[in-house]
Formats: sequence, structure tokens, C-alpha cells
Amino acid sequence: MAEPIQAVKGMNDILPPESARWEWFELQVRELMHRYGYLNVRTPIVEPTPLFVRGLGEVTDIVEKEMYSFVDSMNGDPLTLRPEATAGVVRAVIEHSLLYDGGKRLFYVGPMFRHEKPQRGRYRQFHQVGVEALGFAGPDVDAEVILMARSLWRDLGLAEVRLEVNSLGQPEERRAHRAALVKHFEQHQELLDADAKRRLHSNPLRILDSKNPAMQAMVDAAPKLMDYLGEASLKHFDAVLAVLDAVGQPYRINPRLVRGMDYYNLTVFEWVTDKLGAQGTLCGGGRYDGLFELIGGKPAPAVGWGLGIERVLDLLKQEGIDPAARPWDAYVVIPEAAALPLATATAEALRAAGLSVLLHAAGKDGPGSMKSQFKKADASGARHALIFGADELARGEVAIKPLRDAAAVQRTRSLAGVAQWAQELRTP
Repeated sequence: MAEPIQAVKGMNDILPPESARWEWFELQVRELMHRYGYLNVRTPIVEPTPLFVRGLGEVTDIVEKEMYSFVDSMNGDPLTLRPEATAGVVRAVIEHSLLYDGGKRLFYVGPMFRHEKPQRGRYRQFHQVGVEALGFAGPDVDAEVILMARSLWRDLGLAEVRLEVNSLGQPEERRAHRAALVKHFEQHQELLDADAKRRLHSNPLRILDSKNPAMQAMVDAAPKLMDYLGEASLKHFDAVLAVLDAVGQPYRINPRLVRGMDYYNLTVFEWVTDKLGAQGTLCGGGRYDGLFELIGGKPAPAVGWGLGIERVLDLLKQEGIDPAARPWDAYVVIPEAAALPLATATAEALRAAGLSVLLHAAGKDGPGSMKSQFKKADASGARHALIFGADELARGEVAIKPLRDAAAVQRTRSLAGVAQWAQELRTP
């Protein structure tokens, strides 16, 4: 016997019944997107490596340590499994000139890949939902995407999620702040850990996001970006906060909040929880007006967010929110093999009417005993059993036995009029 092949570590199978929770979650997402007028976009999982090197920044953790990159053996092209989706969406918008007739509101759902140590909330293949509002420069759309996430938490029943916001200003403001940061950190080099020293001159803003307790006092005393923002940046940020205030959305201005990619500017935000330990960020995003130019397009404003599906589903479990599995409408019981053709035809008619019907699968020796079939019907969770017994068939009928309502009585219906009684079986 051949040696069994195992899945790649950190790339997990999603099996029933867990997959039903994913389907339920994705349905909530798609209904939310429709309410807000966002359309689905699907980009390739494999993209040219330069897309992420240019878009994310050469000194980001993702590019330096986490990308699954390889050379195409056919033509030598450098390729990468996408570590995030925003750069790919912008690449597609540029390539297909989607903004020729105005802004676009888009969303995506799909797998991403990062080569890091698997742990709770972090996997090598993980799944994200994201929204991208492209071609809109105003602070109203910043607030819109933030409030979309709030609507999702409400739809899911999640209460203990809070909002943190900040502004990164514009590139020239960040350059002035960056110089002040470098000067501050250079004056305290003895407190910097190895990671901070590595980032000191390449990406000092990321030092502000350090979780090293030995550095916290020094980091807290670092110059604040907000003090370097000009009038236009402050006006934009104040306008976003005004909308949040108007709809009663609480928030905390977190001056240390930054994003891991180089392309962000102005508004940045995170939705966080305390229930998932160190991996408490559920959703993060912000404005990234500079990304179009970085990857070869004409300048265009953009704002969006991404959330990790695994983390959200984990939080749902933590809060005791477990969507009930959708039951089958009916389970077909077949006492004798001779009834199979008519039973199958009836099941197909019911399915065509929109019902879910599970047909008993016979073994090599036939359909099996009525007792074993009813046991399987009950275990399936179906609300009704359809019984194609010899007596019923002789009368041109099928018996319908309720399985979940002890007070309901068994009844019969004509096989010639399935469409007339099909909806009696529909799950409420």
C-alpha cells in the first residue's frame, strides 16, 4: 500500500459540517455587499512577483519572509501565490481600464498564502473577504467601508468588536515624521530589539507596532504622526470622524495604528477584539491612493479593507454563535428496489420545485430494511420521510411522515400532483 499523502502544514481541509458554517458566513457577506452596491471581482491566485514587491514594499515582512514565490519552469517568469488581494485587484482595474466611466465598488472572497509558522488565527493558506472602493477620493467612502464592516458584525451577531482609527497623512508628511522617528529611535538604540534595529532605516514606522514590552515606554514617547499632518489631511480625517459620530459609532484614535503595506495614506483603521489573544485584529484597512502609480497605472484614489474568515469564525465560536445547519426538506425511503424509478422521478420533481431531497442510497444487496432507512432518515436531520411503499404506489400515492413534529400525523399525497403539494415540505 502506498504511503498516505498529508496536506501541507498550515493549509487546512474544510470539511462538513464545518464547511456549512463557511457557506453561511459567505452568504451573509454576499447579502451585505449587495445592500451596499459592491460587485464581485475574482483575480488569479498566482500573480507576477513584481506586483507585490512594488505594491507592498521590499522591506515589508510579507515580501522579505512570507511570500510563496517561484520561477515558472516554462518561461522563467517570477511568480507568487498572492499574499493579499488588493494589489491584484488594482492590477486588474488598471489592465482592463475599469475606471474609464467612473469609480467602482468591488469585493472579493478567496484564499491567500503566506509562509509563516502556523498558529491560531495564522495559517499558510488563509481566506479573506475584502472590499475595494476605487476612484473615490472623498472621506465619505472611507466612512462607508468602515460602516460596512460594522453592518457585518451586526448581521453575524458579534457584539464585542471595537473600532480603532488613525490617519497616516500624505507621503510628504510621513517623510517628515519618519525623519523625526529615526532620530528618536537612534537616541535610544540600546532599547531596540533586533527586529527594530533592522527596520530603523528601512521602515521605522513599523517599530511603532512592536509588541516587545521592553520597548513600550520608548515607543510611546516617539513623535506622533498626527503632529505632522497638514490642514488637508486633518480635514479629511475630521470628516471621516464626523460621519462616525453622526451614526453613533464609537471609536478610539490610536496614533500607533499603522498598516503593514507601504501603499496606505490618510485614513487607516482596524476592527479588533480581546477574545482571540494575540491575533485580535479581525479586519483592517484604509486609504491607498498611491498604489495605482506604484504598479504602473494612472493616479487614482482608493480605499478598502480585508478581514480573515478563519478569525471571524473563531470569534463566532468564542461568543457561542453557531448557525444551525439547514435541514433537508425530505428523505426518500424506498422499501423495495422496484420503487426506485418512481421515487427518483418524484425526488427530481421536488428538487425542481426548489426543495432539498436526500434519496436513500441502496447497497449492493438492495435498499435495506425499513428500520435502517428510517434510522438514517432521522439522523439526516430531514423534516419529512417520503415512503414509497407497495400499498401507496398501488394507489398512485406517496406517504409523508413528519420526523420533527411529534404531534403531526402521517398523510398521503398523489404522485400525479407533486407540484400542488411540494411546498408543504419546505423548511420554514
